[in-house]
Amino acid sequence: MSAASEARQDDARDRDTGGRARNARPRDGLGRPLPYGADGVERQPEGVVRTPEETVAEAQALLDAGKPFHAHEVFEDAWKSGPEDERALWRGLAQLAVGLTHAARGNVTGGARLLRRGAGGTTDWAALTGRERPYGMDLGELSAWAHGVAAEVEREGSAIDARESAPRLAGRSS
Repeated sequence: MSAASEARQDDARDRDTGGRARNARPRDGLGRPLPYGADGVERQPEGVVRTPEETVAEAQALLDAGKPFHAHEVFEDAWKSGPEDERALWRGLAQLAVGLTHAARGNVTGGARLLRRGAGGTTDWAALTGRERPYGMDLGELSAWAHGVAAEVEREGSAIDARESAPRLAGRSS
């Protein structure tokens, strides 16, 4: 029996070096836990402080790779570390990414609900601040994308391909 297995049996929870509970199981590309010892997708580091532009670029790269769960973690870092007046923006974007994650996992109801909640959060933030295109993102276009994907998921009743359904955060490429 490995030391990690013994530690899990003794404590019944994985812990990081600071003693905080952290699930050490590997994850697939949509963030679902895999059995211990399985090959998983490298996790997104937590607590990284990025500029807003770096956040958008990294999240877009992850969305393009079909990893909306990981993109949600990037947005969550911005939500937690950014200025107070932008937290609702980043929270809404995190909800869009996790909504896409759930839709790709086949959670039709949860995916559609989170996509709509994220769309509402970002459009509410835009209305409150008057900033409809922060950091090159077109929040109206993102909202339309989210409502469209939510409707598609409900209509089809099955999982979608996260890569094929990913949004363009900064609008359409020319």
